[in-house]
Amino acid sequence: MLQYIKERAIARHEVREIEQRHTIDGPRPDATLDEEDDVVIIYNRVPKTASTSFTNIAYDLCARNKYHVLHINTTKNNPVMSLQDQVRFVKNVTSWKEMKPGFYHGHISYLDFAKFGVKKKPIYINVIRDPIERLVSYYYFLRFGDDYRPGLRRRKQGDKKTFDECVAAGGSDCAPEKLWLQIPFFCGHSSECWNPGSRWALEQAKYNLINEYFLVGVTEELEDFIMLLEAALPRFFRGATELYRTGKKSHLRKTTEKKLPTKETIAKLQQSEIWKMENEFYEFALEQFQYVRAHAVREKDGELYILAQNFFYEKIYPKSN
Repeated sequence: MLQYIKERAIARHEVREIEQRHTIDGPRPDATLDEEDDVVIIYNRVPKTASTSFTNIAYDLCARNKYHVLHINTTKNNPVMSLQDQVRFVKNVTSWKEMKPGFYHGHISYLDFAKFGVKKKPIYINVIRDPIERLVSYYYFLRFGDDYRPGLRRRKQGDKKTFDECVAAGGSDCAPEKLWLQIPFFCGHSSECWNPGSRWALEQAKYNLINEYFLVGVTEELEDFIMLLEAALPRFFRGATELYRTGKKSHLRKTTEKKLPTKETIAKLQQSEIWKMENEFYEFALEQFQYVRAHAVREKDGELYILAQNFFYEKIYPKSN
């Protein structure tokens, strides 16, 4: 609790510093921002999908590319906001000019800004992972942590039971219900989204992925995801691909002591309806990502290259004198 209070105090101090700096530099006029600057990206990151590695690229680039990065820190990492917090968050994101252009990231489920009557919605992006691989990584992360903050005590520290042993014993930390996470993160704040095995939640998550997300990548092809973002949104991601390839933080967070599950363990989990739905969603996202990539790049000598602009305008009337 003391740590939480300390973090909130530091966050409030940082916000005040930024606002004071903008005041000293000269307040922004009440007029609307330049179109290029009036942009907000929300990365509602799913746990254990390489989200820390990707987010650190945003932090490394923000000063160079002149945008702000803000972490959405919810109490106890609860991905569902109260109704009043939803209103506050939407107001912050849309009205906080000092933080634009802005890149917001945090473990929160999708929030439909249109419900709140805003004129310009943020750009949503995300990354998902093979559901069993994600659960295995999270299982060991809770017990052994990672190489990002190796000294931090984790919630299940001291529990030496392997993931295989947990599944064999029917443990709660490896139950099929624990797979139900990527679907609700994309489905949103409706109660049915968090009902494990809900077909409605799956279809809503698919709908949102196609209609509300600018781009959704997969952990297994993270570099290609970054390459596409740099090509499409250079205001934020100019230099991201090279940084990912050469930077020290490219694969920053590795879960410690992780042991791959046996074929028998995987087969047992794959019998559940929850796994089938989560895997269906993952395959759906993967197919969509590969479709977008196929229309954006070309391959030469084993390397991918972004396609140049492939349209132009002609037959423009009336003719100017």
